Amino acid sequence: MGIVKIENIRVFAYHGCLVEEKKIGSDYRVDLKVNASLKKSSQTDMLHDTVDYVFLNKVVKEEMQKPSHLLETVAERILNRVIKEHELVDKATVWISKLNPPIGGDVEKVTIKMTEKRKK
Repeated sequence: MGIVKIENIRVFAYHGCLVEEKKIGSDYRVDLKVNASLKKSSQTDMLHDTVDYVFLNKVVKEEMQKPSHLLETVAERILNRVIKEHELVDKATVWISKLNPPIGGDVEKVTIKMTEKRKK
C-alpha cells in the first residue's frame, strides 16, 4: 500500500449559501490523498500502473467548478469520482478550504475533511 497526495490545489469557485458567494466567488485550497497499491508501478516504472496525479488534479478542478451550497457536497463528488474512475484507489481523503470566508471575523480559512473507502 502507498499514498499519492496532491496538495494546495488553488481554485476559484462559487460555493456557499449566501447569494453574494454565488455572485462574487471565492478562493479555495484543496488537498487530496489517496491510498493505493503502488508496488506494481514501483517495479514497472509505468504510469498506467499507478494513480496519476494529473488525473487527481483534473477531478478536483472539474468538481470545484460545479457550484454547491456546501463544501461537503463538493467533497463527496470528488471522492466518489476518484474511487469510481480509478480502480487502484482503495481510500481517498479530501480537504477543502475556503480562504477568507465571509463569517464576520478575521479568519484565514475554514476547512472540511472527508474520507471515503472503496466498498468491497
